[in-house]
Amino acid sequence: MSSFDFYCKNFIDGQWCSSESSRTFEVRNPAVWSEVLHRYPKSTDKDTARAVESASNAFASWKSVALSEKSTIMRRMCELIREHRDQIAVTITRENGKLISESLVEIDSALLELEYQVGEGQRQFGTAGESFKGGILGHSRKEPLGVVSAIIPWNFPFNVPLRKLVPALMAGNTAILKPAGQTPAVGEIVTRLFQEAGLPSGVLQFVTGSGAELSSGLVAHPKIKAVTFTGSTEVGRQIAVTAADTFTRTQLEMGGKNPLVVLADADVDAAAEAAVIGAFSCAGQWCTATSRLIVENSVADILVDKVIARAKELVLGNGNDTESSMGPVCGKQQQRQILQHIHTAKHQGAKLRLGGSQVMEGELSEGCFVEPTVFDCVDVSMDIAKEEIFGPILAIMRVEDYEAALQLANDVPYGLSSSIFTRDIDKALHFTEHSEVGLTHVNIHSAYKEPQLCFGGYKDSGFGLPEAGSAGIQFFQEEKAIYLKKADKCEPVQSSLRVSIMSCE
Repeated sequence: MSSFDFYCKNFIDGQWCSSESSRTFEVRNPAVWSEVLHRYPKSTDKDTARAVESASNAFASWKSVALSEKSTIMRRMCELIREHRDQIAVTITRENGKLISESLVEIDSALLELEYQVGEGQRQFGTAGESFKGGILGHSRKEPLGVVSAIIPWNFPFNVPLRKLVPALMAGNTAILKPAGQTPAVGEIVTRLFQEAGLPSGVLQFVTGSGAELSSGLVAHPKIKAVTFTGSTEVGRQIAVTAADTFTRTQLEMGGKNPLVVLADADVDAAAEAAVIGAFSCAGQWCTATSRLIVENSVADILVDKVIARAKELVLGNGNDTESSMGPVCGKQQQRQILQHIHTAKHQGAKLRLGGSQVMEGELSEGCFVEPTVFDCVDVSMDIAKEEIFGPILAIMRVEDYEAALQLANDVPYGLSSSIFTRDIDKALHFTEHSEVGLTHVNIHSAYKEPQLCFGGYKDSGFGLPEAGSAGIQFFQEEKAIYLKKADKCEPVQSSLRVSIMSCE
């Protein structure tokens, strides 16, 4: 790839092309909303159908490519990412709004995910052993599914597609990448990097447009064998319903309402720092963001004062400005939704301690900026206590003791991430066992993760096998059982007319 002069087109059957509709949509800079960055194709089901057919045609040859060759392509991908790291970060920041430093962290996390999943892909071993009957070799082998679609969110537009696509491709599947409408240029970069790394024509397709308009082509098409999706619970549920008609496998990573519990014996300074990192990094727009701070009454006043003091130090600004410590939210629609949540919280009686407004003065008034916001004295009757907001809002809830904190932490429809700060090892272990989430933490902020462990949620936060870890590639595979007996020693497995369960399963 010589430059990032964007094509702003779909990539179907090895060619960059416009939509058959000839329609486009605008992509704007959240930091300066009047700035139109790109116009991408507003694709139709006809475009996705072409992409599916191309991916289907490429499947037979790609699944037969040796693992050594697949891994060579992926490792070349790593080299290209490192080579273009700074340029990629600029594109993420311009489309998403996050700080350049946060974009660089996203890229580095993507590299860790990529390298780990390449290793998992190289270890696609089945099992082998003697059968119960004797004289029969029983073993299994891993096989790809076919064509998969990857539907990507705007909050981590570079990391998430690699977390999904690398295991899918290493397993031998072909794929269709559908980026979020706010960040299609990042998706184009991912596609072009794969192309430059040597991925054969047809193995990866790239289609932009409205998720609602493309859902039937991305989910319900009979040649789509699996859908991996990250986004809202509402959309994830719709995908699950649509996929059920064709028994299409789904992997759904959805919303969260993640608690950080602070007990009286905790390191209050460390807990306050973790709360601010979890609540306001990426402007609060990550699935594992700390949305609720649940604290024992005896240390609540001290902790809340520290959180507010630390949050006041955050400097709102354009993500390209190195002095900024929090960027804009990702677009006007996102900004309106967050402000509505703030209005509702005030109306329902939550105590506003910090922020609570969009920036209306100076250069920042031209962007989608929302002040870091802290509400205190939040109770379970309030919407802010249970609804996912996906913005820079922290809801503080005060409790009498650990038991009340755990009950409150679990008392939401979501179950993605949680954290507890305490020096009591018994309570820490109890929390990790009883917190109803897919990933939990002790004395670490709620968004921390590493690629060797699975990533997915309980309850309304996740459905299907989780991403990452060993499950990352398992989602994209079937396991076939094989029984082998030499032909020159063939005898009936059963010596009588009575058929056993063992030979009929």
